[in-house]
Amino acid sequence: MRLRAGIVVAVLAVAVVVGAVTLRPGAARSLDAHPSTSAPHVTITVLAAASLSEAFTRLAADVERDNPGLTVSLGFGASSTLAAQVAAGAPADVIATADQRTMGRALDGLPGAAGGSVTPVVFARNTLAVAVPGSDPGHVTGMSSLDRDDVTFAVCAPEVPCGAAAARVLAAAGVGRQPVTYEKDVTAVLTKVRSGEVDAGLVYASDVRPGAPAVRDGSVRALLIPPAVNVTNDYPVAVLPSSHQAQARAFVDALLSAHGRQVLADAGFLVP
Repeated sequence: MRLRAGIVVAVLAVAVVVGAVTLRPGAARSLDAHPSTSAPHVTITVLAAASLSEAFTRLAADVERDNPGLTVSLGFGASSTLAAQVAAGAPADVIATADQRTMGRALDGLPGAAGGSVTPVVFARNTLAVAVPGSDPGHVTGMSSLDRDDVTFAVCAPEVPCGAAAARVLAAAGVGRQPVTYEKDVTAVLTKVRSGEVDAGLVYASDVRPGAPAVRDGSVRALLIPPAVNVTNDYPVAVLPSSHQAQARAFVDALLSAHGRQVLADAGFLVP
């Protein structure tokens, strides 16, 4: 009997030790990470217009939280550059551009996108605004100020959606003077304004909305452009042919959900 009792005590002691080990966070993670008991980890690449940086960064974190094992790798830049990369075959699972024209360029001739198998969906809209440095050295009061000889201003390059929109706004407002610099994307234009290198810049309204970082820290002030001369850009998103269709669709579904629409609205976008 004493021998049997000793065996029972020993077994219980081993069980306690094992239990103590499995309760440690590190040990629990290592067990969960065993290939036979966990789902494979997947990383999707989402390419998006520079103006979407704030909204997509927040949304990607939400998608990763709600989909364990999924990582969303974000790449931001000029829509024209991203479209050229996708058209050339750069690996990507989702693309979101700042206008329909650049989305068309991304999908034209893309293997696996023929016959309408890839259908872009408009998920947001944006207008333009005039951004001026917080100190307003050029005393800019609106679009008419851009026609003064003593005022310098920046816009995006013509091939970029914000640049094409700026050209239309300048023409509609009757501004005959040319910008002193054409930047690669709207973020670069805003940087020129914040640094005081130019007296003004045409940027997206979302970049200079109340509460935007540049406005909140006082480095930039926004001037509205009258609707009669302003333009609206549609932002389309598309799931690209890839081996991660389900995960890419999960990101786009989140973007189109009520929560995604709120994230976009909070970032200053118009939501269709």
